[in-house]
Amino acid sequence: MPLDGLFVHALAHEFNQKLAGGRITKVHQPYPNEIILVVRNNSQNYPVLLSAHPAYARAQVTKIPYQNPKTPTNFAMFLRRNLEGARLNQVEQVSNDRILHFAVNTHDELGDEQTLLLTLEMMGRHSNLFLVREKDQRILELIKHVPADQNRVRSLMPGATYTLPPAQNKENPFTSDLGSLAKILLDEDKANWAQAIQQHFEGFSTQSAKQLAQTLSQAADALKTTSEWLANFDMPAPTLYRFAQNKLSYSAFDWGQNADQKEQFASLGDLLDAYFAGQAEADRVNQQAASLVRLVKNELKKNTTKQKKLEQTLSDSENAESFKIKGDLLITYPHLVHKGMTSVDIENYYDDNKLLKIELDPRFDGLKNANRYFHKYRKLRLAKDYVLEQLEETKKEIDYFASIQTQLAVASPKDVEDIKIELIEQGYLREKVKVKTKGKQTRKPKHVMGQPDRFVATDGTMIEVGKNNLQNDRLSLKKQNRHKIWLHVQNLPGSHVLIDSDAPSEKTLEEAAQLAAYFSKARDSANVPVDYLPAGRLRKPNGAKPGYVIFEGQQTTYVTPDQNLISTLKKDAH
Repeated sequence: MPLDGLFVHALAHEFNQKLAGGRITKVHQPYPNEIILVVRNNSQNYPVLLSAHPAYARAQVTKIPYQNPKTPTNFAMFLRRNLEGARLNQVEQVSNDRILHFAVNTHDELGDEQTLLLTLEMMGRHSNLFLVREKDQRILELIKHVPADQNRVRSLMPGATYTLPPAQNKENPFTSDLGSLAKILLDEDKANWAQAIQQHFEGFSTQSAKQLAQTLSQAADALKTTSEWLANFDMPAPTLYRFAQNKLSYSAFDWGQNADQKEQFASLGDLLDAYFAGQAEADRVNQQAASLVRLVKNELKKNTTKQKKLEQTLSDSENAESFKIKGDLLITYPHLVHKGMTSVDIENYYDDNKLLKIELDPRFDGLKNANRYFHKYRKLRLAKDYVLEQLEETKKEIDYFASIQTQLAVASPKDVEDIKIELIEQGYLREKVKVKTKGKQTRKPKHVMGQPDRFVATDGTMIEVGKNNLQNDRLSLKKQNRHKIWLHVQNLPGSHVLIDSDAPSEKTLEEAAQLAAYFSKARDSANVPVDYLPAGRLRKPNGAKPGYVIFEGQQTTYVTPDQNLISTLKKDAH
């Protein structure tokens, strides 16, 4: 189901159970449209993600660690001044809409108690997050400022009076006596029930309305069945549905949707982490790494074109001997050629005197045409060695950027900066230099490289996965790691994987191979070959690019990447 009013009802119920009465201890803004509140309640910290993202707007308790920017945004600083240390009284849903009020008890500048509402509107591209003073509904700040010429319905700027989005004038199914539902079932054909439910009741998405209509079509007592169906949103059993080609769907409880696999979670937050992890992370990476993606794409295109030209030149050079033969024949039989001729047939004494047709430049006689062929022959012979050298370098460039492209495809936001630093160090990207302020000496902070991702095998063995070339080098070439087992997908770009053991079990070896295959260009393939050997056998040639190693004496295993297994291994690592 999409995140509709029914699901938001379940979220509000979960928030009040976990967060009501807790204190806000920290506020972070890891991404432009998203805020993390850390709420401490009952001796436990709950990171709460409030997202006004146009495609992934949601509210949830999350277990995904987010990397915060070095410099907090103005909005984050404003929330810190007003919310840190305040008590979260309750979370209230507006009617049955996709709007949540987080009511916070705090003090104003004079020390008087006041209630602030942190209001999240989850409305697709119109999503927004407001901090509103409850007593006069004044907007103190909001995450997206919207000028009046872009929204004539209501003012979305600091200082304006907060008003709710236009009402839909529908019944709230959780507070209604459902009398209109009985009328719908009597007056409408079964085929129209879903549409009628959606038109009469607030908070129903198309999918939710269809599921209720399908349930009612098989029920003896429609009103009782509806009440029981709605009660599930107060006692959720969060369910994730998996379909072919890694497509996902979710619901607050298992309402019988046909799927290839079903997985239940302990909380709605865990469910949303699992559902949005791939999509939202990929979107964040795309936002952060848009310039890197363009650079890599352009470099691959440029080097692929260069490779084709070099291969054509090499193919021509392989025919260099034919130019020498033609020159020899023209030198031997110059009297057969006269100016104005475009071709001549000469017996080829190199090939049993068979007639060989030789193209001519009509401006020249036989000797000058012969010299032209000798010149081509010498040029191609000299070019061959250079072309072979250039071709090898070009193939290395293609392999390198193919590996960067794969790393960007599987990167999390924390990995993007490492990839950017690597491209700057390799000379492919210019570093932005800040203009020095007069009289002040600014020192650029040293980049702290991200840590490899950690996973835990079924038997408890740690497995590390490098997500970029800098991490790969550090992981694979450390002296203390030389006895540990190293893995890499065979002959394709991918992550370096290291098992924290010199004698892992067969099960652990298979799980590590799954990780190597998943974090590679072969992640959607079956029966993927993965090489493995002790890390001490790896060698890095002089002058090789980051992430490049050579080895011999490896063994090979074959696996098919399983996303469910990867999620389980990662979950166990937290």
